[in-house]
Amino acid sequence: MTTNTTATARTTPAVAPPVVDATAGIAAAEAARTRLDFAKAAPKVFRAIVGLDVAARSGLDPALVELIQIRASHLNHCAYCLHMHTNDARKAGESEDRLHMVAVWREARHFFTPKEQAALALTEAVTLVADAGVPDTVYSEAAAHFEEEELAHVLALILTINTWNRVALATGKVAGTDERR
Repeated sequence: MTTNTTATARTTPAVAPPVVDATAGIAAAEAARTRLDFAKAAPKVFRAIVGLDVAARSGLDPALVELIQIRASHLNHCAYCLHMHTNDARKAGESEDRLHMVAVWREARHFFTPKEQAALALTEAVTLVADAGVPDTVYSEAAAHFEEEELAHVLALILTINTWNRVALATGKVAGTDERR
């Protein structure tokens, strides 16, 4: 019995690449330019938020700071802040694996310490406070992992990133254009 050793050519249907409307990015950038420059329009308010941000971070682990900011930015759909803080986290040595798992941290708990998990849960509860408040169980778990002053700083950081997310979204900031001064 002879076997045909000639390979049969398999054809894969050609899949067209997704159509990218080059004008969409330009339109988004143009729309952002038509919105106010918050820092210029309200410099005292802008400086106050920056001051709150600096004070909130004081004494916190920089990796934890970025995880909190990334998770809140996911929840708020703030691409500008998400892009900025994932880049900051990479520069600070955060692993790609952990960055990819932040959005699904509950299903990937082994990537995060119990303390980080408590901070992420608190970030979600405070960011989505209108949904169910801040449950006692979430608050108690965070309080078990953080000293009182550190917990206050974590809360302040969550409040701050939520403020930055809202500023970026309201003023049409475009992801990939880090405009920090």
